[in-house]
Amino acid sequence: MSEPRQDPSGLVDHFFRHSYGRLVSTLARRFGTESLATIEDAVQEALLLALTSWSLRGVPEDPGAWLYRVAQNDLIDRLRRGSAWRRALGQGAGEPDVEPPATEARLPNEIHDDQLRMLFVCCDPALPIASQLVLALKILCGFSVGEIALRLFTTEANVYKRLERGREQLASRSPSLETPDDLAERLPAVQAVLYLLFNEGYGAAREESLVRHELCEEALRLAHLLVSHPVGDTPPARALVALMHLHAARLPTRVDAAGELLTLAEQDRSRWDGEHVRVGVAWLAASAEGDAFSRFHAEAAIAAEHVIAPSFAETRWLEIAELYLMLDHLAPSPLNHLNRAVAIAAARGAEAGLAALEGVRLPPGGAGFYLWDAVVGDLHRRAGNLDAARSALERALDGAPTEAERSLIRKRLTACASGSGGGAHVSAVRRPPAVH
Repeated sequence: MSEPRQDPSGLVDHFFRHSYGRLVSTLARRFGTESLATIEDAVQEALLLALTSWSLRGVPEDPGAWLYRVAQNDLIDRLRRGSAWRRALGQGAGEPDVEPPATEARLPNEIHDDQLRMLFVCCDPALPIASQLVLALKILCGFSVGEIALRLFTTEANVYKRLERGREQLASRSPSLETPDDLAERLPAVQAVLYLLFNEGYGAAREESLVRHELCEEALRLAHLLVSHPVGDTPPARALVALMHLHAARLPTRVDAAGELLTLAEQDRSRWDGEHVRVGVAWLAASAEGDAFSRFHAEAAIAAEHVIAPSFAETRWLEIAELYLMLDHLAPSPLNHLNRAVAIAAARGAEAGLAALEGVRLPPGGAGFYLWDAVVGDLHRRAGNLDAARSALERALDGAPTEAERSLIRKRLTACASGSGGGAHVSAVRRPPAVH
């Protein structure tokens, strides 16, 4: 043991975010998905024990190895106790040995990274897509139930139900990942989870942190691992990697020093990460192989238009508007029409942007569409329709989930109160529509 090198509570939080999914994935590979709920309990117990032990005795030289050893020992104890209880009730015939195998044979087409392999396990096509996403975001990404509910536009009660049902179904099945066909069938759901993981990092639905760099980095790591596998190296997956890099290029300018959200027009382009731009454009070019054109191609092309433009005014806004039409054919959403209206407004004025929204209707309930009111309100403000602007912006203020977004909306309401139309360009919709 070494002397404490940093605050143990902060280190445990770091390991929860960065290692929770890896620990669960590795133990699930060794002990089986039928023990998934018990594995999660053991990992959480190890993290709680670390908080106490490291505060008293200091942080170990290899915290990751310490956590794995403690979690595995706790898991074995839990499984043994469960086996003994079942035997006492006369239900123990044929109980498997709880000790993990000394060696593990890996089949030629298996995913070699435990965490990515577990992602494919969670994306079992026998499970509803909602359960697949909830399982992956909770087990692999360490999202809280509240974060999942916000990201998937549902309630926490629904998340709990999906999580329990998903665990039960995984426990009753032996995942088949032995052939390329088994993996390929799961690939679209895997891509959807990585897309959501990156989006949560890029625009987190949390008060304390608008941008979560560690989630973006983890999504990029897993996406690169995905395209390094023969089954995962597809044009849509390459386009997804491109999309992540092109958005990551703008991360340094998403918020100002005070934590306030900066719109695209306000961002300092000299601070955009040139290496992310270069890599993203290269992956976008690589994704052009073959005839496939996915939503990720369309979104990456839009992101590329933004990062290669010399300035906000010199952006090819009408090309972006056409790309949003293409995206809506692939993944229909009112938010695609909203973003298209933003692009048209940037090119031809706020009135033209509002005209582009005529006839577009939100679905009943409109969960998460405070963005619609925020953008429509700002278009009305710029067009001089101040009463309509105030009405829409007040609705948006009521629905905005973070203080950074509420602050931006208040600024636009203040502009309405002062009687000023025109002004800064409306910002594009920040959160891409969720994949359902």
